[in-house]
Amino acid sequence: MTAVSGEQNRRWHWRSLRVRILLATLLWVALGIGGIWYSATRLFAKHVEASYHDELKVHIKELAGLVKVEPDGTLRMDRPLSDPRYLVPLSGFYWQVSLEGHETIRSASMTRGSLDESVAHDSTIHHHVEKGPSGPTITYGFIRDVPGAGEVHYVIATDERLLDETIASFTRELTVWLIALACALVATGFLVVTFGLRPLDRLASATARLRAGTARELEGDYPTEIAPLVADLNAFIDRSRETVARARVEAGNLAHALRTPLAVITDEAERLAQTERTSRSAQTLLEQSQIMVQQIEYQLARARSGASARSPGMASRIEEVLPPILSAMHRLHAGKTFAVHQPEGLDTAVPVDPVDLSELLAILLDNAGKWGRSEVSIGMEEAPEGLLVRIADDGPGLAAEQAAEAFRIGTRFDPGIPGSGLGLAIAKDIAVAYGMTIELCPRGDGRSGLEVRLTISRA
Repeated sequence: MTAVSGEQNRRWHWRSLRVRILLATLLWVALGIGGIWYSATRLFAKHVEASYHDELKVHIKELAGLVKVEPDGTLRMDRPLSDPRYLVPLSGFYWQVSLEGHETIRSASMTRGSLDESVAHDSTIHHHVEKGPSGPTITYGFIRDVPGAGEVHYVIATDERLLDETIASFTRELTVWLIALACALVATGFLVVTFGLRPLDRLASATARLRAGTARELEGDYPTEIAPLVADLNAFIDRSRETVARARVEAGNLAHALRTPLAVITDEAERLAQTERTSRSAQTLLEQSQIMVQQIEYQLARARSGASARSPGMASRIEEVLPPILSAMHRLHAGKTFAVHQPEGLDTAVPVDPVDLSELLAILLDNAGKWGRSEVSIGMEEAPEGLLVRIADDGPGLAAEQAAEAFRIGTRFDPGIPGSGLGLAIAKDIAVAYGMTIELCPRGDGRSGLEVRLTISRA
């Protein structure tokens, strides 16, 4: 469950392609939809306003043509305006005609209030937003001079709210449709990203199986854009595996080639040591030969573990590696017990080459068998950093300053105990090559002895 959760977190991390593509999609959808919304609402508002203004100009001209001035100055209309909204009370469409000194006539819709006739102040048609019978109105007006009667003021108006409501209605409907379009575009982008990048998820899973050692190569069928990369990676993995195998063979050949000359040199030095005249030189040869043996063993072990650690697809299980090592320990350290404590259900699979893991555990168990008095325990448990292996003996233990020196090449705390001083140094190098941590510390149960804590990362 934790691995799945971690994989999901990586998929939707801010640095992932999914998030970047979706953010780019959201940005362009927002800019595109926002641009359409803004331009469409502005264009519609401009069009509706122009339509209203044109309509009022037509109506005021029609009004001027229908109003007649009698010889006595009385104002009358031959017929109503062609737009019936001027007949509906408080409809928002109003007109007014006035002549100084005579009764003002108004549209049937104006059941209260009046229009500001000052809008009509010359023969040119003017418009303003004025206060009208049912709120702010868009008002048009002009003056016509009638011979013998005077100046007639023609005023016509439409409630501004009617224009605003028309624009608001269009804006609401457009907004709903554009939001639906944006959701559809984002959902489409999400589906494209999810299904389009699925081959990369399969490649990541195949890489995880390779890293965990459950596969020997990148498995699966991939699109033509990724298939060449997978083929090249599999070819690289094969070459790496062959390189590791060849390095091990060459390391063994080198060790065999050097051991024979060193054995001859050592044998000759031992013979020279029997002669008093050459004994001091012989002792120097023996010491240097021993150093050469130590260095050869150490460097060969380091080369083997370093090559293996860089090879993909390596994996092993401790319960499979441990039995032959324990069998050898029982023969090497007769009379001492080696007890294994493994919790039921604990997964001991680790991404380590079985040969290197065997060498590492053999060194640590052999060291514990040498120093332990009667018992060596091997415990395993799950830790936040990976699999924790505890190897504890009931020997004298080590002081803190000794524990710090224990991993140095050639370190031996008791010359009476067999050894070359290379074991822990080689173990440390193997651990470092695989990203493990290895510590020497007092036993956790308070008893005398030394405990080795080996933490093996599962990544």
